[in-house]
Amino acid sequence: MNMEVLMVSLDQLLSPYPQAPDISANTVRTEIRANSTTEPVFFVLDDDPTGTQSVADIPVLTTWDIEDCKWALLQEKPAIYVMTNSRSLPRSEVSIIINEIVQNASEAAQQLNIPISFVSRSDSTLRCHFPLEAASIAKSIEQNGQRIDGIILIPAFPDAGRVTINGVHYCREGNSYIPVGESEFARDASFGFHSSELALWVEEKSRGEIPFDNVVTADLNCVRTKPEELFSRVMSICNGMVFAPDAACEEDLRAISLALIQAEAQGKHFVYHVGPPFMRARIGQDRHAPITSDEINTLIDSERAFVPGGLVVVGSHVAVTNAQLNHLTSNVPLHHIELDVSQVIDDSQREMYLNELAHEAIDCLSEKTVLISTSRKVHTASNPEASLAIARLVSASLVRLVQDIIAGTSPRFVIAKGGITSSDLASKALQMRHAMCIGPMLEGIISLWTACSGPALGIPYIVFPGNVGDETALTQVVQKLTASQK
Repeated sequence: MNMEVLMVSLDQLLSPYPQAPDISANTVRTEIRANSTTEPVFFVLDDDPTGTQSVADIPVLTTWDIEDCKWALLQEKPAIYVMTNSRSLPRSEVSIIINEIVQNASEAAQQLNIPISFVSRSDSTLRCHFPLEAASIAKSIEQNGQRIDGIILIPAFPDAGRVTINGVHYCREGNSYIPVGESEFARDASFGFHSSELALWVEEKSRGEIPFDNVVTADLNCVRTKPEELFSRVMSICNGMVFAPDAACEEDLRAISLALIQAEAQGKHFVYHVGPPFMRARIGQDRHAPITSDEINTLIDSERAFVPGGLVVVGSHVAVTNAQLNHLTSNVPLHHIELDVSQVIDDSQREMYLNELAHEAIDCLSEKTVLISTSRKVHTASNPEASLAIARLVSASLVRLVQDIIAGTSPRFVIAKGGITSSDLASKALQMRHAMCIGPMLEGIISLWTACSGPALGIPYIVFPGNVGDETALTQVVQKLTASQK
């Protein structure tokens, strides 16, 4: 890795460019009202649950029958998040699921006479099924007779240290920024890549089907000071082209949103493939302040018998997560259970092993918070599909373990850390068909959900991505949840 690159600060990257424009969330809402009386409700197909961390007061679905989609539309919110968990799935299954969601959502919307649009929400460090997911959405929409002009690619997540500057996507490591292609995320066993320049990344991930010169860019000069040119570039997108503008802060995302709103009002149709904060900007939602311990206390169902301890489940293996685990275990009194992956993948041991761990956790929750983490050694296979299969088996074991724990007691809260982990625990272990995203636990990151029914009713559920926050973030969240008891 280029050590000189590691020394680049955000200020250095931004120094050639003008200051961000003064664009508020209200400005975006005003533009929406000025351009359309029927702004669509966005169905955000989230490849894991972590995309909700930037929004608040938004319905969440983990199942997508027509009646589920109708329930969500009747909440009268500007966006709906649908948990596909597609990042854990092989490519052969992804298009099938996406087509099913698009068709069911479209049928529900038609029955209720509500216009809708679709978004592929994905990882801000570029680990994803691209362009498969966005292309699958476009194909399904076009089957219903609507043209799609292209894909809007905006992975930026400034709150988490992901920015796109001069066409290159960067991620923060410590106090410095490096091109994402030089980060650990680019070496992901299932979704690895080499390119940091978004136009070249598109060509790489599409295996040349979308050449780099079919990617239209806009640097920060254009985004921040040339709204007419930005609008013109958006209007130029056609025939499946990709638009990948720079973005380094919330105001940049709002500037891009204004151009998109105007273009869509003139008949353009896009599928968005974006990181977590873009939808907040696009719907004109203000930043939600971090949820307080007192607010958390009001969410807990006082009529149920809750034990003092909460449950923290960690499946992610990235370096950020490992640092957060070390900080948590050093600073918070808890009982730590390590799920030995070697025993989980052994068919002869798995059942008895999980039973023993469930009884241990139930006993300990009566006194303190229980941390369950997978063993830190990453088990991979000879190819990406086989590696995903191991990940699914480990996640299924975590689901079974948490199901048994919830059946035996009611933890005060549940934290799920990692994308696949948080999706599977929500949809399978806690059986959340419908939920509400209440808001962020920390500034701009980490969301709190409440179930609308099922065994998790009244238990705050924290969706904690594996790759966000500093080393103290997990500790801060646990301490905030614990403080709600007092």
